[in-house]
Amino acid sequence: MIQLLIDGHNLIGQAPGLSLTDFDDEEQLVALLRKYVAQHLRKKGSGKAVRIVVVFDSGMPGGRSQALSGGGVETVFAADKHTTADRVLIERIRNTKRPREWMLVSSDRSIQQEAGRYRMPTIEAADFARALMPPQTSKSTAQPVESEKPEREDNIAEWIRIFRKQ
Repeated sequence: MIQLLIDGHNLIGQAPGLSLTDFDDEEQLVALLRKYVAQHLRKKGSGKAVRIVVVFDSGMPGGRSQALSGGGVETVFAADKHTTADRVLIERIRNTKRPREWMLVSSDRSIQQEAGRYRMPTIEAADFARALMPPQTSKSTAQPVESEKPEREDNIAEWIRIFRKQ
């Protein structure tokens, strides 16, 4: 099983087509993450499920969002003004029973350092965003452009295998 712990707003800031200024930015990201889970399950020969926990700063009632969780994605919001997504992520990293079986998606150095203390593999948000986004279309031909998505998904799976060996 592939398990990803995602710094939600950090990933939104790196994903083309998403903006932190959109009122529904969290919902847009969760929809992309659900598609990622579904595509991974449909991928021939993958045989591995994907579990994603995405954490956002407050903006909705704190804790697990019933409305945004499902489809292999658990959505969590920091509880109040005094708790940030960074704190929630660090707490989850510290409390994870098998941190080597998870991968942190964040470009925040302090969270990456905490993950490193627990030997949780990390991937930069920009790198994961490229694997997450749907293929772009060419303006001149209106045909889908060759996507590097399968290669990048394979790279993520390879990174997970490499980090788990450590």
